[in-house]
Amino acid sequence: MSENYSFSPFTIRFGGRLVRFDRPAVMGILNVTPDSFYDGGRHLDPSQWVSHARRMLDEGADIIDIGVVSTRPGAQLLSPETEAERLVPVVEAVRSGCPSALISVDTCYALPASKAVAAGADMINDISGGAFDESMFPTVAALQVPYVLMHNLATPDHMQDNPHYDDILQSVVSFFSERLDRLHRLGVADVVIDPGFGFSKTLDHNYQLFAELGNLRRLFPTTPLLVAISRKSMIYKLLDTNPDGALTGTTALHAAALLAGAQMLRVHDVKEARQTIAVIGRLTNELV
Repeated sequence: MSENYSFSPFTIRFGGRLVRFDRPAVMGILNVTPDSFYDGGRHLDPSQWVSHARRMLDEGADIIDIGVVSTRPGAQLLSPETEAERLVPVVEAVRSGCPSALISVDTCYALPASKAVAAGADMINDISGGAFDESMFPTVAALQVPYVLMHNLATPDHMQDNPHYDDILQSVVSFFSERLDRLHRLGVADVVIDPGFGFSKTLDHNYQLFAELGNLRRLFPTTPLLVAISRKSMIYKLLDTNPDGALTGTTALHAAALLAGAQMLRVHDVKEARQTIAVIGRLTNELV
């Protein structure tokens, strides 16, 4: 089995610090939203922002990913100004309460991205792949922060309106190739790619693309691959359950993603993700 395991250590520059990841990284989700599909409303009090971030760090999170806008199917995005007003206090609180944490912000607009970095964020996680705000790529280049480039074709309120692909892998590869070229031309050196499971994809599309993760990893060998499937509908709809009942399916897909070479997992359940990484690492004799 170990000959099929293709995890590669990688480095990301966060400000003046070059961080090397010798095992798959875990990005812990901190949703400060009333309506996210799984944990909406659970972390609205400012005291909960820091306590949940600390708990995830204690459980082994490498990065805390803060979002203040739900991007579930059908959701409406906030204006950049409103999003920034919500996002900045959370970043400030987590930076103050967790001084050494690596903080990512989940936003598709340049204004909240800029303000969040000024408040202490280290990384931008963009569900639009730069498509919702033409200023995003130049802003990331000016900020010189790492950037998560996710595949998506439409805003959340329309992204599930009959998405179609002749060849989903080819479409995703073309999407990444064109945008990576633009980012590199602008001088953005640290980019992570995210296939965007659940965004502009049917249940079948999600599993077709998941089966191609190994090929996607081989096609972009120098760009870290992030997989974000935690408790998503591609799991709970298949299992005829709900997000609360989707942890087992999430763990199964995390194991499969790791075996295909995924280098980062974005998760709600940090401890379980870390345990999965440890088991897969021991099984393949690749990690400790």
